[in-house]
Amino acid sequence: MNRLDALVSHLQRVRSGKEALKALYVLSSDEALFMMETKDLLRATVKEQGFTERETLMNESGFDWTALMSSSQTLSLFGEKKLLELSIPTGKPGREGAESLKSFAKHIEQLDTSDFDTIVCIYLPKLDSATQKSAWFVALDEAGFAVRLDAIERSELPNWIRSRLKLNGQEFEAGDAGKRSVEFMVEQFEGNLIAAYQEIQKLGLIYPKGVLSEEQIRESILNVARYNVFELTETFLVGNMARINRTLDGLKGEGEALVLIVWTLSEEIRLLRALKEIVLQGGHLASAMKSRRIWGKREQLIPQVLQRMHLPTLDRALQMIADIDKQSKGIPAKEMPMDPWDGLRRIGGLFAIR
Repeated sequence: MNRLDALVSHLQRVRSGKEALKALYVLSSDEALFMMETKDLLRATVKEQGFTERETLMNESGFDWTALMSSSQTLSLFGEKKLLELSIPTGKPGREGAESLKSFAKHIEQLDTSDFDTIVCIYLPKLDSATQKSAWFVALDEAGFAVRLDAIERSELPNWIRSRLKLNGQEFEAGDAGKRSVEFMVEQFEGNLIAAYQEIQKLGLIYPKGVLSEEQIRESILNVARYNVFELTETFLVGNMARINRTLDGLKGEGEALVLIVWTLSEEIRLLRALKEIVLQGGHLASAMKSRRIWGKREQLIPQVLQRMHLPTLDRALQMIADIDKQSKGIPAKEMPMDPWDGLRRIGGLFAIR
C-alpha cells in the first residue's frame, strides 16, 4: 500500500501529461481531514481529465454488491466519463462483499488501461494488519492504486502546524516566544485535526501575512482538543504526567463516563501485568504481543513500560483501578482520594517517566 506522497506525485504527473490515471484507487484512513483533502484532490484531478460525472455508493445494511460492477460498466445518459465512489465505513465488506471485490479487481486488471470510461475510488477506514492481508484487499491493492493516509503523531504536529501556517504566508516568532506558541497550539489541537485546520485558516483571515506573535495566537485559537477514552491508554504508556493530567481534564470536562475509562485502563493494566510475567519467566515478548494482536504505537511503547515498571507496581495499579471501579459504582474506597479522577492521576503517576 502506498503513502500519501506517492499519490500526490502520481496525480501531479497525471496533470502534467506524464502519466495516465488509474481505473481504481483505494483510500484508507481514520483521519477525517486527510481523507477529505485527498478526496478533493483526486476529484479535481479526474475532472480535469474529463471524468465530469460523479456517482456515490455506500456499503450499508442491505447493500447490493452487483451495483458496483453494473455502475462501473454503465455510461451516463449523456455518455460522460464518471468517477464512481464506494464507501465501506466499517472496512468489513462481509463474505459476499469480499467475493464481489475480488471479482471487481479481476475486472479492473482486464481493462484496456488506455481507454476506460469510469474511475472507481473505494474509501475505507484505517485497516488492521489482518485486513490488509485479506484476499479481497490484496486483490484491490494489486489491481489499483491503494493509499494509506496515516494520522499525525503528536511529535509531528509542530511541523505540520508550521507547514499549514506557511500556506497562509504566516510563521511563528523566533526564539522562546515562537516555541511557546507552537506548544500552545499543539495542546489545543491534539486529537482534532479538522478543528486545527479550521483555526489555522482563521488565523490567515484575521491577521496579515508575516510573523504571528504569541499574543495574537493565544487570543485567536480556541481550545479544540478532543480526547478519546480509547487513546487514554497510549497517553499512560507514554508516561508524560502533564499530558496525562491534560487528557484526564479533557475527558472529565467533556463528560466522559468514568466507568468506560476505568474498564479501558483496567484491561490495559491486566495486559501489561500478563506480559511482565511472561518476560520474567524468560518468554519472548514480541511473540506474546503478536499473539495478542498488539501493533502500531502500542507495540513500540509497551516494551518501554515493562522495562520501567516492576511487577509490584503493576499490582498496585491494578488494586487502585479496582478501588476506582468501586467508587464509580458508589462504593467508598478508603485508600483512594474522594474524587475518582484524582485516583486516576495517582495511577498516572505510577506510569510517569521520572
